[in-house]
Amino acid sequence: MRLAREEREEAILAATLELLAEVGYDRMRMDAVAERAKASKATIYRRWGGKAELVMTAIERHTAMAMADNPDPADTGDLRDDLLGRIRAMRDGLMGQDAGLLLGLLTAMRHDAGLASIVRAQMIDDKRQAFDPAIDRAVERGELPEGLDRAMLAEVSSAMLFSRAFVTGEPLDDAFLADLVDRVLLPLVRQRAGDS
Repeated sequence: MRLAREEREEAILAATLELLAEVGYDRMRMDAVAERAKASKATIYRRWGGKAELVMTAIERHTAMAMADNPDPADTGDLRDDLLGRIRAMRDGLMGQDAGLLLGLLTAMRHDAGLASIVRAQMIDDKRQAFDPAIDRAVERGELPEGLDRAMLAEVSSAMLFSRAFVTGEPLDDAFLADLVDRVLLPLVRQRAGDS
């Protein structure tokens, strides 16, 4: 019974992501999710209170699987190499995402305050902590002071990666990532360290 329930939930979440990528959040309907997942709407509403909660669960599950495929890089003993490892993992995770899904979600957030609130609370805050392990290790090694503001580091990185992946179409190769670390992230970290 438990396996059947888990399989049904996976089918519902997969159908949700597929429809979100195909038709966008605004046009996605719960009855279409139920039909595609071969589940009843009652089954869906017993587990999720509405479309925003269902979409958020589906995205969280998808993100967790992507993170498992791209774990936090190991400690290299050097801040630059740690940042480069983290930015590579972020790039690989982003490139593994469905562009339609991401763009549909971002568009929907502009028009659905409830969805935007859930996404910001669940996903964006997590992304702001993307560099924490690398910064923590640098603090332990004495490379950086404690209390360093880290939020901008992740925001700048995410914005540049997203822009290249979905807006400009320019390459997200290792040469770009090294340039991003050397010319943007390290100077930003050093400037913030000087402000601390």
